Amino acid sequence: MGNGVSYNKAITIHLSINGTKQKIVFSRHCGSRDIHDLLTAAAGVSRWSKVTLRDINGALVSISPTMPVNNEDTAYSIDVQAPNNGEANDEVLHGVLSHVADQVTKAFRINEMKEEVVSRLNAMEKRMEREGMKAIEIDKCRKELNYIREELFAAKSHHAKFCKCAGPIADSTEKRIVAKRDVPSYPKYTLSNETIEYLKKPTFDIWHWESNEMLCLLEHMYHELGLVEEYNMNPMTLKRFLLCVQENYRNNPFHNFRHCFCVSQMMYGMIHLCGLQKIHSLFDLGILLTAAVCHDLDHPGFNNTYQINARTELAIRYNDVSPLENHHCAVAFKILGNPEFNIFANVTSEQFRTIRQKIIMLILATDMARHSEILEKFKSQINAGFNFKDPEHLNYLNMALIKCCDISNEVRPMEVSEPWVDCLLEEYFNQSDREKMEGLPYAPFMDRDKVTKPSAQIGFIKFVLIPLFESVAQIFDVLNECMLVPLKEALQKYEDMKDAEEAKTKKSAMK
Repeated sequence: MGNGVSYNKAITIHLSINGTKQKIVFSRHCGSRDIHDLLTAAAGVSRWSKVTLRDINGALVSISPTMPVNNEDTAYSIDVQAPNNGEANDEVLHGVLSHVADQVTKAFRINEMKEEVVSRLNAMEKRMEREGMKAIEIDKCRKELNYIREELFAAKSHHAKFCKCAGPIADSTEKRIVAKRDVPSYPKYTLSNETIEYLKKPTFDIWHWESNEMLCLLEHMYHELGLVEEYNMNPMTLKRFLLCVQENYRNNPFHNFRHCFCVSQMMYGMIHLCGLQKIHSLFDLGILLTAAVCHDLDHPGFNNTYQINARTELAIRYNDVSPLENHHCAVAFKILGNPEFNIFANVTSEQFRTIRQKIIMLILATDMARHSEILEKFKSQINAGFNFKDPEHLNYLNMALIKCCDISNEVRPMEVSEPWVDCLLEEYFNQSDREKMEGLPYAPFMDRDKVTKPSAQIGFIKFVLIPLFESVAQIFDVLNECMLVPLKEALQKYEDMKDAEEAKTKKSAMK
Protein backbone atom coordinates (compact mmCIF):
# COMPACT_ATOMS: atom_id res chain seq x y z
CA MET A 1 0.00 0.00 0.00
CA GLY A 2 0.97 3.65 -0.30
CA ASN A 3 3.07 5.31 -2.97
CA GLY A 4 6.48 3.99 -2.01
CA VAL A 5 7.42 7.00 0.12
CA SER A 6 8.28 6.19 3.72
CA TYR A 7 6.24 8.25 6.14
CA ASN A 8 8.87 7.85 8.85
CA LYS A 9 12.02 8.96 6.98
CA ALA A 10 13.34 12.11 5.35
CA ILE A 11 12.78 12.39 1.61
CA THR A 12 15.68 13.30 -0.71
CA ILE A 13 15.07 14.77 -4.17
CA HIS A 14 17.93 15.23 -6.67
CA LEU A 15 18.02 18.31 -8.91
CA SER A 16 19.92 19.52 -11.96
CA ILE A 17 20.34 23.31 -11.91
CA ASN A 18 22.25 24.81 -14.84
CA GLY A 19 24.24 21.58 -15.15
CA THR A 20 25.06 21.48 -11.43
CA LYS A 21 23.79 18.60 -9.31
CA GLN A 22 22.03 19.55 -6.09
CA LYS A 23 19.58 17.93 -3.75
CA ILE A 24 16.96 18.93 -1.20
CA VAL A 25 15.84 16.99 1.86
CA PHE A 26 12.47 17.38 3.57
CA SER A 27 10.23 15.43 5.92
CA ARG A 28 6.70 14.12 5.43
CA HIS A 29 5.44 17.01 7.59
CA CYS A 30 6.48 19.61 5.00
CA GLY A 31 3.79 21.26 2.91
CA SER A 32 3.98 22.00 -0.80
CA ARG A 33 4.95 25.61 -0.08
CA ASP A 34 7.84 24.48 2.13
CA ILE A 35 9.17 22.31 -0.70
CA HIS A 36 8.68 25.17 -3.18
CA ASP A 37 10.81 27.44 -0.95
CA LEU A 38 13.55 24.79 -0.78
CA LEU A 39 13.57 24.62 -4.58
CA THR A 40 13.84 28.40 -5.00
CA ALA A 41 16.66 28.48 -2.42
CA ALA A 42 18.50 25.73 -4.30
CA ALA A 43 18.04 27.63 -7.56
CA GLY A 44 19.18 30.89 -5.96
CA VAL A 45 16.05 32.83 -6.93
CA SER A 46 13.33 34.74 -5.08
CA ARG A 47 10.94 32.59 -3.02
CA TRP A 48 8.10 34.33 -4.92
CA SER A 49 9.31 32.88 -8.21
CA LYS A 50 7.20 30.27 -9.93
CA VAL A 51 8.99 26.92 -10.08
CA THR A 52 8.27 23.96 -12.36
CA LEU A 53 9.93 20.54 -12.09
CA ARG A 54 10.41 18.17 -15.03
CA ASP A 55 11.80 14.64 -15.07
CA ILE A 56 14.38 13.35 -17.53
CA ASN A 57 11.61 12.70 -20.06
CA GLY A 58 10.33 16.26 -19.82
CA ALA A 59 7.18 15.32 -17.90
CA LEU A 60 5.93 17.72 -15.20
CA VAL A 61 6.43 16.56 -11.60
CA SER A 62 4.07 17.65 -8.81
CA ILE A 63 5.69 19.64 -6.01
CA SER A 64 4.35 17.85 -2.95
CA PRO A 65 5.50 15.59 -0.08
CA THR A 66 4.43 12.58 -2.15
CA MET A 67 6.47 13.47 -5.24
CA PRO A 68 8.37 10.51 -6.76
CA VAL A 69 11.82 10.01 -5.22
CA ASN A 70 14.66 10.04 -7.78
CA ASN A 71 18.47 9.69 -7.88
CA GLU A 72 21.41 11.58 -9.39
CA ASP A 73 20.96 9.92 -12.78
CA THR A 74 17.25 10.89 -12.90
CA ALA A 75 17.62 14.37 -11.39
CA TYR A 76 14.75 16.76 -12.01
CA SER A 77 15.38 19.93 -13.98
CA ILE A 78 13.99 23.24 -12.68
CA ASP A 79 12.23 25.89 -14.75
CA VAL A 80 11.96 29.26 -13.00
CA GLN A 81 9.67 32.16 -13.84
CA ALA A 82 10.58 35.41 -12.10
CA PRO A 83 7.83 37.15 -10.09
CA ASN A 84 6.14 40.25 -11.42
CA ASN A 85 7.73 43.13 -9.53
CA GLY A 86 5.88 45.89 -11.38
CA GLU A 87 4.44 48.79 -9.45
CA ALA A 88 0.73 48.61 -8.61
CA ASN A 89 -1.35 50.50 -11.14
CA ASP A 90 -4.12 51.42 -8.74
CA GLU A 91 -2.97 54.72 -7.18
CA VAL A 92 -5.96 54.99 -4.88
CA LEU A 93 -5.41 51.54 -3.42
CA HIS A 94 -1.68 52.20 -3.05
CA GLY A 95 -2.36 55.55 -1.39
CA VAL A 96 -4.66 54.02 1.19
CA LEU A 97 -2.14 51.28 1.94
CA SER A 98 0.72 53.76 2.30
CA HIS A 99 -1.34 55.98 4.58
CA VAL A 100 -2.33 53.09 6.82
CA ALA A 101 1.23 51.72 6.92
CA ASP A 102 2.59 55.15 7.96
CA GLN A 103 -0.01 55.52 10.68
CA VAL A 104 0.59 52.03 12.01
CA THR A 105 4.28 52.73 12.60
CA LYS A 106 3.69 56.02 14.44
CA ALA A 107 3.49 56.45 18.21
CA PHE A 108 2.11 52.97 18.90
CA ARG A 109 -1.44 54.12 18.11
CA ILE A 110 -2.47 50.76 16.66
CA ASN A 111 -5.16 50.09 19.21
CA GLU A 112 -6.85 53.41 18.42
CA MET A 113 -6.65 52.76 14.67
CA LYS A 114 -7.61 49.10 14.81
CA GLU A 115 -11.26 49.50 13.76
CA GLU A 116 -10.37 51.82 10.85
CA VAL A 117 -7.53 49.62 9.56
CA VAL A 118 -9.55 46.41 9.65
CA SER A 119 -12.44 48.15 7.90
CA ARG A 120 -10.15 49.47 5.15
CA LEU A 121 -8.49 46.12 4.65
CA ASN A 122 -11.84 44.40 4.31
CA ALA A 123 -13.04 47.02 1.84
CA MET A 124 -9.90 46.67 -0.27
CA GLU A 125 -10.08 42.89 -0.28
CA LYS A 126 -13.75 42.93 -1.28
CA ARG A 127 -12.85 45.29 -4.11
CA MET A 128 -10.05 42.98 -5.22
CA GLU A 129 -12.48 40.06 -5.22
CA ARG A 130 -15.20 42.01 -7.03
CA GLU A 131 -12.96 43.50 -9.74
CA GLY A 132 -10.91 40.35 -10.31
CA MET A 133 -7.65 41.99 -9.23
CA LYS A 134 -4.85 39.48 -8.58
CA ALA A 135 -2.75 40.40 -5.56
CA ILE A 136 0.01 38.07 -6.73
CA GLU A 137 0.56 40.56 -9.59
CA ILE A 138 0.68 43.53 -7.22
CA ASP A 139 3.67 42.44 -5.20
CA LYS A 140 4.30 45.70 -3.41
CA CYS A 141 0.68 46.06 -2.28
CA ARG A 142 0.59 42.48 -1.08
CA LYS A 143 3.70 43.03 1.05
CA GLU A 144 2.20 46.18 2.55
CA LEU A 145 -1.03 44.34 3.35
CA ASN A 146 0.91 41.63 5.14
CA TYR A 147 3.00 44.25 6.95
CA ILE A 148 -0.12 45.99 8.26
CA ARG A 149 -1.60 42.72 9.46
CA GLU A 150 1.64 41.81 11.24
CA GLU A 151 1.64 45.17 12.99
CA LEU A 152 -1.96 44.70 14.05
CA PHE A 153 -1.33 41.21 15.39
CA ALA A 154 1.84 42.33 17.20
CA ALA A 155 -0.26 44.92 19.05
CA LYS A 156 -2.76 42.35 20.28
CA SER A 157 -2.12 41.06 23.78
CA HIS A 158 -3.69 37.69 22.98
CA HIS A 159 -1.70 36.45 19.98
CA ALA A 160 -3.31 33.48 18.29
CA LYS A 161 -0.98 30.57 18.96
CA PHE A 162 -0.91 27.07 17.58
CA CYS A 163 0.40 24.07 19.46
CA LYS A 164 1.50 21.14 17.29
CA CYS A 165 1.54 18.68 20.15
CA ALA A 166 -0.59 15.78 18.96
CA GLY A 167 2.19 13.70 17.48
CA PRO A 168 3.25 10.32 18.76
CA ILE A 169 6.02 12.07 20.67
CA ALA A 170 4.83 15.32 22.26
CA ASP A 171 6.09 18.48 20.56
CA SER A 172 5.16 21.59 22.50
CA THR A 173 6.63 24.07 20.01
CA GLU A 174 4.06 26.82 19.46
CA LYS A 175 3.55 29.06 16.46
CA ARG A 176 0.88 31.48 15.35
CA ILE A 177 -1.52 30.04 12.83
CA VAL A 178 -0.80 31.54 9.43
CA ALA A 179 -1.26 30.26 5.91
CA LYS A 180 2.09 29.40 4.36
CA ARG A 181 1.25 30.94 1.00
CA ASP A 182 -0.70 33.92 -0.19
CA VAL A 183 -4.32 33.11 -1.05
CA PRO A 184 -4.39 34.40 -4.64
CA SER A 185 -1.40 32.15 -5.50
CA TYR A 186 -3.81 29.32 -6.24
CA PRO A 187 -5.94 29.83 -9.35
CA LYS A 188 -9.68 30.39 -9.39
CA TYR A 189 -11.33 27.57 -11.29
CA THR A 190 -14.49 27.84 -13.34
CA LEU A 191 -16.67 24.88 -12.45
CA SER A 192 -18.79 23.30 -15.16
CA ASN A 193 -22.48 22.70 -14.57
CA GLU A 194 -21.76 18.97 -14.59
CA THR A 195 -19.20 19.35 -11.79
CA ILE A 196 -21.55 21.59 -9.79
CA GLU A 197 -24.29 18.96 -9.88
CA TYR A 198 -21.88 16.03 -9.43
CA LEU A 199 -20.53 17.68 -6.26
CA LYS A 200 -23.94 17.14 -4.62
CA LYS A 201 -23.88 13.37 -5.18
CA PRO A 202 -22.62 10.65 -2.79
CA THR A 203 -20.99 9.01 -5.85
CA PHE A 204 -18.59 11.98 -6.24
CA ASP A 205 -15.07 10.72 -6.98
CA ILE A 206 -12.80 12.61 -4.60
CA TRP A 207 -9.59 11.14 -6.07
CA HIS A 208 -9.67 13.22 -9.27
CA TRP A 209 -8.99 16.59 -7.61
CA GLU A 210 -5.72 18.15 -6.53
CA SER A 211 -5.34 20.37 -3.46
CA ASN A 212 -6.08 23.74 -5.04
CA GLU A 213 -9.14 22.34 -6.79
CA MET A 214 -10.46 20.93 -3.52
CA LEU A 215 -10.06 24.37 -1.95
CA CYS A 216 -12.11 25.92 -4.74
CA LEU A 217 -14.79 23.25 -4.46
CA LEU A 218 -15.10 23.90 -0.71
CA GLU A 219 -15.29 27.62 -1.39
CA HIS A 220 -18.06 26.93 -3.93
CA MET A 221 -20.05 25.02 -1.28
CA TYR A 222 -20.10 28.04 1.04
CA HIS A 223 -21.18 30.36 -1.77
CA GLU A 224 -23.75 27.99 -3.31
CA LEU A 225 -25.49 27.34 0.03
CA GLY A 226 -25.74 31.08 0.68
CA LEU A 227 -23.48 30.94 3.74
CA VAL A 228 -21.28 33.83 2.63
CA GLU A 229 -24.33 36.11 2.66
CA GLU A 230 -25.83 34.52 5.79
CA TYR A 231 -22.73 35.20 7.88
CA ASN A 232 -21.71 38.34 5.97
CA MET A 233 -18.33 36.73 5.27
CA ASN A 234 -15.54 38.59 3.54
CA PRO A 235 -14.87 36.32 0.51
CA MET A 236 -11.12 36.75 0.94
CA THR A 237 -11.38 35.72 4.59
CA LEU A 238 -13.17 32.55 3.48
CA LYS A 239 -10.32 31.82 1.05
CA ARG A 240 -7.72 32.35 3.77
CA PHE A 241 -9.70 30.25 6.27
CA LEU A 242 -9.90 27.27 3.91
CA LEU A 243 -6.24 27.59 2.97
CA CYS A 244 -5.22 27.69 6.63
CA VAL A 245 -7.41 24.67 7.38
CA GLN A 246 -5.77 22.77 4.52
CA GLU A 247 -2.29 23.53 5.78
CA ASN A 248 -3.16 22.40 9.30
CA TYR A 249 -4.04 18.90 8.17
CA ARG A 250 -0.99 16.64 8.28
CA ASN A 251 0.21 14.37 5.49
CA ASN A 252 -1.09 11.17 7.08
CA PRO A 253 -2.02 8.19 4.91
CA PHE A 254 -5.71 8.56 5.88
CA HIS A 255 -6.44 11.49 8.20
CA ASN A 256 -5.34 14.19 5.79
CA PHE A 257 -6.88 17.10 3.87
CA ARG A 258 -8.40 14.82 1.24
CA HIS A 259 -10.29 13.03 4.03
CA CYS A 260 -11.45 16.46 5.26
CA PHE A 261 -12.70 17.24 1.75
CA CYS A 262 -14.33 13.81 1.47
CA VAL A 263 -16.31 14.29 4.70
CA SER A 264 -17.24 17.89 3.81
CA GLN A 265 -18.41 16.87 0.33
CA MET A 266 -20.60 14.12 1.82
CA MET A 267 -22.09 16.63 4.28
CA TYR A 268 -22.76 19.01 1.38
CA GLY A 269 -24.37 16.13 -0.52
CA MET A 270 -26.48 15.18 2.52
CA ILE A 271 -27.72 18.77 2.81
CA HIS A 272 -29.04 18.65 -0.75
CA LEU A 273 -30.08 15.00 -0.79
CA CYS A 274 -32.05 15.12 2.46
CA GLY A 275 -33.40 18.63 1.92
CA LEU A 276 -31.89 19.84 5.19
CA GLN A 277 -32.72 23.41 4.15
CA LYS A 278 -36.33 22.58 5.07
CA ILE A 279 -35.54 21.72 8.69
CA HIS A 280 -32.43 23.83 9.33
CA SER A 281 -31.70 27.53 8.98
CA LEU A 282 -28.77 28.62 6.83
CA PHE A 283 -27.07 29.52 10.10
CA ASP A 284 -27.21 25.88 11.24
CA LEU A 285 -26.17 24.56 7.81
CA GLY A 286 -23.04 26.69 8.07
CA ILE A 287 -22.26 25.07 11.41
CA LEU A 288 -22.69 21.58 9.93
CA LEU A 289 -20.41 22.27 6.96
CA THR A 290 -17.74 24.07 9.02
CA ALA A 291 -17.69 21.26 11.59
CA ALA A 292 -17.10 18.77 8.77
CA VAL A 293 -14.27 20.93 7.36
CA CYS A 294 -12.56 21.19 10.77
CA HIS A 295 -13.38 17.79 12.26
CA ASP A 296 -9.88 16.22 12.04
CA LEU A 297 -7.59 19.28 12.12
CA ASP A 298 -3.96 18.42 12.95
CA HIS A 299 -4.71 14.71 13.35
CA PRO A 300 -1.36 13.04 14.13
CA GLY A 301 -2.19 9.68 12.53
CA PHE A 302 -2.24 7.89 15.90
CA ASN A 303 -5.63 7.34 17.53
CA ASN A 304 -6.97 8.09 21.01
CA THR A 305 -5.99 4.66 22.33
CA TYR A 306 -2.37 5.36 21.46
CA GLN A 307 -2.53 8.87 22.97
CA ILE A 308 -3.85 7.46 26.24
CA ASN A 309 -1.55 4.43 26.45
CA ALA A 310 1.51 6.46 25.50
CA ARG A 311 0.51 9.23 27.94
CA THR A 312 1.05 11.91 25.33
CA GLU A 313 0.73 15.61 26.04
CA LEU A 314 -2.74 15.56 24.48
CA ALA A 315 -3.96 12.73 26.68
CA ILE A 316 -2.65 14.52 29.76
CA ARG A 317 -4.15 17.84 28.71
CA TYR A 318 -7.62 16.40 28.11
CA ASN A 319 -7.57 13.82 30.94
CA ASP A 320 -7.87 10.87 28.52
CA VAL A 321 -11.31 12.12 27.38
CA SER A 322 -11.48 12.29 23.55
CA PRO A 323 -8.00 13.85 23.36
CA LEU A 324 -7.88 14.01 19.56
CA GLU A 325 -11.40 15.40 19.10
CA ASN A 326 -10.77 18.01 21.79
CA HIS A 327 -7.57 18.94 19.98
CA HIS A 328 -9.37 19.24 16.63
CA CYS A 329 -11.83 21.66 18.27
CA ALA A 330 -9.04 23.67 19.87
CA VAL A 331 -7.15 24.05 16.60
CA ALA A 332 -10.36 25.04 14.77
CA PHE A 333 -11.05 27.86 17.20
CA LYS A 334 -7.43 28.96 17.27
CA ILE A 335 -7.73 29.40 13.52
CA LEU A 336 -11.02 31.29 13.93
CA GLY A 337 -9.41 33.34 16.70
CA ASN A 338 -7.10 34.87 14.10
CA PRO A 339 -8.84 37.86 12.40
CA GLU A 340 -7.32 36.87 9.04
CA PHE A 341 -9.24 33.58 9.06
CA ASN A 342 -12.36 34.35 11.12
CA ILE A 343 -15.27 33.63 8.76
CA PHE A 344 -17.63 34.36 11.66
CA ALA A 345 -16.21 37.82 12.40
CA ASN A 346 -19.48 39.60 11.60
CA VAL A 347 -21.86 37.62 13.82
CA THR A 348 -22.97 38.76 17.27
CA SER A 349 -21.29 37.52 20.42
CA GLU A 350 -24.34 35.42 21.24
CA GLN A 351 -24.35 33.88 17.76
CA PHE A 352 -20.65 33.07 18.02
CA ARG A 353 -21.23 31.32 21.36
CA THR A 354 -23.88 29.19 19.63
CA ILE A 355 -21.53 28.45 16.71
CA ARG A 356 -18.74 27.45 19.07
CA GLN A 357 -20.98 25.27 21.25
CA LYS A 358 -22.46 23.38 18.30
CA ILE A 359 -19.21 22.89 16.37
CA ILE A 360 -17.58 21.48 19.51
CA MET A 361 -20.58 19.18 20.05
CA LEU A 362 -20.37 17.89 16.46
CA ILE A 363 -16.61 17.32 16.38
CA LEU A 364 -16.64 15.55 19.76
CA ALA A 365 -19.39 13.27 18.39
CA THR A 366 -16.91 11.86 15.84
CA ASP A 367 -15.05 10.00 18.61
CA MET A 368 -15.92 6.36 17.86
CA ALA A 369 -15.74 5.62 21.60
CA ARG A 370 -19.06 7.48 21.84
CA HIS A 371 -20.65 5.72 18.88
CA SER A 372 -22.98 3.38 20.81
CA GLU A 373 -24.02 6.11 23.25
CA ILE A 374 -25.01 8.55 20.49
CA LEU A 375 -26.67 5.96 18.25
CA GLU A 376 -28.77 4.45 21.07
CA LYS A 377 -30.01 7.88 22.16
CA PHE A 378 -30.81 8.81 18.56
CA LYS A 379 -32.71 5.54 18.00
CA SER A 380 -34.70 6.05 21.19
CA GLN A 381 -35.79 9.48 19.91
CA ILE A 382 -36.88 7.94 16.60
CA ASN A 383 -38.82 5.17 18.35
CA ALA A 384 -40.58 7.71 20.58
CA GLY A 385 -41.44 9.89 17.58
CA PHE A 386 -38.74 12.20 16.22
CA ASN A 387 -39.61 15.86 16.78
CA PHE A 388 -38.00 18.34 14.35
CA LYS A 389 -38.91 21.20 16.70
CA ASP A 390 -37.10 19.69 19.68
CA PRO A 391 -33.54 21.16 19.94
CA GLU A 392 -32.21 17.99 21.60
CA HIS A 393 -33.62 15.80 18.84
CA LEU A 394 -32.04 18.06 16.21
CA ASN A 395 -28.69 17.95 18.04
CA TYR A 396 -28.66 14.15 17.92
CA LEU A 397 -29.72 14.18 14.28
CA ASN A 398 -26.81 16.50 13.48
CA MET A 399 -24.40 14.31 15.43
CA ALA A 400 -25.65 11.26 13.51
CA LEU A 401 -25.20 13.15 10.22
CA ILE A 402 -21.59 14.15 10.86
CA LYS A 403 -20.85 10.60 12.04
CA CYS A 404 -22.32 9.25 8.78
CA CYS A 405 -20.19 11.65 6.74
CA ASP A 406 -17.02 10.86 8.71
CA ILE A 407 -17.24 7.11 7.99
CA SER A 408 -19.09 7.25 4.67
CA ASN A 409 -16.41 5.90 2.32
CA GLU A 410 -18.16 2.57 1.74
CA VAL A 411 -21.26 4.44 0.53
CA ARG A 412 -19.24 5.49 -2.51
CA PRO A 413 -18.55 3.31 -5.57
CA MET A 414 -16.01 0.52 -4.93
CA GLU A 415 -13.34 2.15 -7.12
CA VAL A 416 -13.58 5.25 -4.91
CA SER A 417 -13.94 3.55 -1.53
CA GLU A 418 -11.39 0.75 -1.77
CA PRO A 419 -8.27 3.00 -1.94
CA TRP A 420 -9.42 4.55 1.34
CA VAL A 421 -9.21 1.11 2.98
CA ASP A 422 -5.59 0.85 1.84
CA CYS A 423 -4.87 4.31 3.29
CA LEU A 424 -6.54 3.47 6.60
CA LEU A 425 -4.72 0.16 6.96
CA GLU A 426 -1.41 1.86 6.26
CA GLU A 427 -2.12 4.31 9.08
CA TYR A 428 -3.21 1.45 11.36
CA PHE A 429 -0.05 -0.55 10.58
CA ASN A 430 2.14 2.49 11.30
CA GLN A 431 0.50 2.77 14.70
CA SER A 432 0.71 -0.92 15.65
CA ASP A 433 4.35 -1.00 14.52
CA ARG A 434 5.09 1.89 16.84
CA GLU A 435 3.10 0.37 19.68
CA LYS A 436 5.07 -2.87 19.37
CA MET A 437 8.32 -0.91 19.34
CA GLU A 438 7.32 1.05 22.47
CA GLY A 439 5.94 -1.99 24.29
CA LEU A 440 2.38 -0.67 24.31
CA PRO A 441 -0.82 -2.69 23.81
CA TYR A 442 -1.91 -2.90 20.18
CA ALA A 443 -5.24 -3.81 18.61
CA PRO A 444 -5.46 -6.99 16.50
CA PHE A 445 -7.36 -5.08 13.80
CA MET A 446 -4.28 -2.89 13.35
CA ASP A 447 -1.73 -5.71 13.20
CA ARG A 448 -0.26 -6.04 9.71
CA ASP A 449 0.40 -9.75 10.38
CA LYS A 450 -3.27 -10.51 11.04
CA VAL A 451 -5.46 -8.04 9.15
CA THR A 452 -6.77 -8.41 5.61
CA LYS A 453 -8.91 -5.96 3.72
CA PRO A 454 -12.13 -8.02 3.98
CA SER A 455 -11.56 -8.85 7.67
CA ALA A 456 -11.12 -5.12 8.35
CA GLN A 457 -14.30 -4.09 6.55
CA ILE A 458 -16.91 -6.82 7.04
CA GLY A 459 -17.51 -6.28 10.74
CA PHE A 460 -17.30 -2.51 10.43
CA ILE A 461 -19.90 -2.37 7.66
CA LYS A 462 -22.21 -4.93 9.29
CA PHE A 463 -22.16 -3.69 12.89
CA VAL A 464 -21.32 0.02 12.61
CA LEU A 465 -22.17 1.49 9.22
CA ILE A 466 -25.42 -0.26 8.35
CA PRO A 467 -27.11 0.29 11.77
CA LEU A 468 -26.10 3.97 11.73
CA PHE A 469 -27.31 4.64 8.19
CA GLU A 470 -30.49 2.61 8.76
CA SER A 471 -31.35 4.90 11.67
CA VAL A 472 -30.83 8.09 9.67
CA ALA A 473 -32.75 6.54 6.74
CA GLN A 474 -35.77 6.20 9.02
CA ILE A 475 -35.95 10.00 8.93
CA PHE A 476 -34.72 10.51 5.36
CA ASP A 477 -36.10 7.69 3.24
CA VAL A 478 -34.05 8.79 0.21
CA LEU A 479 -30.94 7.33 1.88
CA ASN A 480 -32.23 3.76 1.53
CA GLU A 481 -31.57 3.65 -2.20
CA CYS A 482 -28.47 5.82 -2.53
CA MET A 483 -26.59 4.83 0.64
CA LEU A 484 -27.91 1.65 2.26
CA VAL A 485 -28.01 -0.29 -1.02
CA PRO A 486 -24.33 0.54 -1.81
CA LEU A 487 -23.37 -0.37 1.77
CA LYS A 488 -24.99 -3.79 1.49
CA GLU A 489 -23.37 -4.33 -1.91
CA ALA A 490 -19.98 -3.43 -0.42
CA LEU A 491 -20.57 -5.90 2.42
CA GLN A 492 -21.32 -8.66 -0.10
CA LYS A 493 -18.20 -7.85 -2.12
CA TYR A 494 -15.96 -8.09 0.94
CA GLU A 495 -17.64 -11.32 2.04
CA ASP A 496 -17.02 -12.74 -1.45
CA MET A 497 -13.43 -11.53 -1.22
CA LYS A 498 -13.03 -13.26 2.15
CA ASP A 499 -14.47 -16.52 0.79
CA ALA A 500 -12.06 -16.37 -2.15
CA GLU A 501 -9.10 -15.78 0.16
CA GLU A 502 -10.12 -18.69 2.42
CA ALA A 503 -10.59 -21.00 -0.57
CA LYS A 504 -7.17 -20.04 -1.89
CA THR A 505 -5.58 -20.66 1.52
CA LYS A 506 -7.32 -24.03 1.83
CA LYS A 507 -6.21 -25.04 -1.65
CA SER A 508 -2.60 -24.09 -0.88
CA ALA A 509 -2.69 -26.07 2.37
CA MET A 510 -3.83 -29.20 0.53
CA LYS A 511 -0.88 -29.18 -1.84
